Amino acid sequence: MASPGSKKIVGVFYKANEYAKLNPNFVGCVEGALGIREWLESQGHQYIVTDDKEGPNSELEKHIEDLHVLITTPFHPAYVTAERIKKAKNLQLLLTAGIGSDHIDLNAAAAAKLTVAEVTGSNVVSVAEDELMRILILVRNFLPGHHQVISGEWNVAGIAYRAYDLEGKTVGTVGCGRIGRLLLQRLKPFNCNLLYHDRIKMDPELENQIGAKFEEDLDAMLPKCDVIVINTPLTDKTRGLFDKDRIAKCKKGVLIVNNARGAIMDTQAVADACSSGHIAGYSGDVWYPQPAPKDHPWRYMPNQAMTPHISGTTIDAQLRYAAGVKDMLERYFKGEEFPAQNYIVKEGELASQYR
Repeated sequence: MASPGSKKIVGVFYKANEYAKLNPNFVGCVEGALGIREWLESQGHQYIVTDDKEGPNSELEKHIEDLHVLITTPFHPAYVTAERIKKAKNLQLLLTAGIGSDHIDLNAAAAAKLTVAEVTGSNVVSVAEDELMRILILVRNFLPGHHQVISGEWNVAGIAYRAYDLEGKTVGTVGCGRIGRLLLQRLKPFNCNLLYHDRIKMDPELENQIGAKFEEDLDAMLPKCDVIVINTPLTDKTRGLFDKDRIAKCKKGVLIVNNARGAIMDTQAVADACSSGHIAGYSGDVWYPQPAPKDHPWRYMPNQAMTPHISGTTIDAQLRYAAGVKDMLERYFKGEEFPAQNYIVKEGELASQYR
């Protein structure tokens, strides 16, 4: 609930620099500022936008003590620690422009009676499409062929010896919320064997329509899968879920796609398994921390098709999550409730997926 009067709102986004002017709908960057600057300032609010988020001398740190609202994004996350929450005497609302609020210490936010909310559903199609692309890139051994073209080579055998069809392969998703279900629906026409592991079984009608089989036991599902896709939020339970031992339970030559969160994987265990060939291909856009340091092992491991965190920040997704943030700010100023599915922390309670 907003207290009356002018609010200090801080937004932390990635900087677009020379790319900012190339698309008028590029709103998810510092320069675009979610397209809400004029609207906020016309109502008498202060709106500060920065990409400088780390350390005691960062721009964000200067404003922590007196900001009321912090808007941040999974693509360039401001890590909101218990220490920062303690300093933020006026803080009432933490908004995620996108999906996934694990960059916030949610237990500390709940203890401080803060509201944490995100734009649920805003980029689920964007991420599911990207996952499908990554599956195909790995299965078809696409990247080595692309690299050959750039380096002036032509060696069909060097690609073909491990390029396969997706048809008939077993694909399992670990987590089957909105993104997982959209991925399975998009995979159906490829005639794969579809498996899913989740806390909750799908509605039988939907399960039947998609043609996916529920696997209650994660460790029993893994050895069946040619391709594993990670679609679970990062929580205390899923942090480091794929360690050395769990990766060893996967089929030798498994392909893994992870657009969920980098910290669900043990970084070094993934790098080692890619080097040994136990993982034949690893692709994703999520790292820990973000931005990934130059010496992050995933940059240099073999058999990877990694990118920066881009899947959920397409222009279409940006317009959706910018609109969602504006809607929640409007409701906050009026003292109205948010759509129920957007709450991650409300009145000291964590959303079920983070408990």
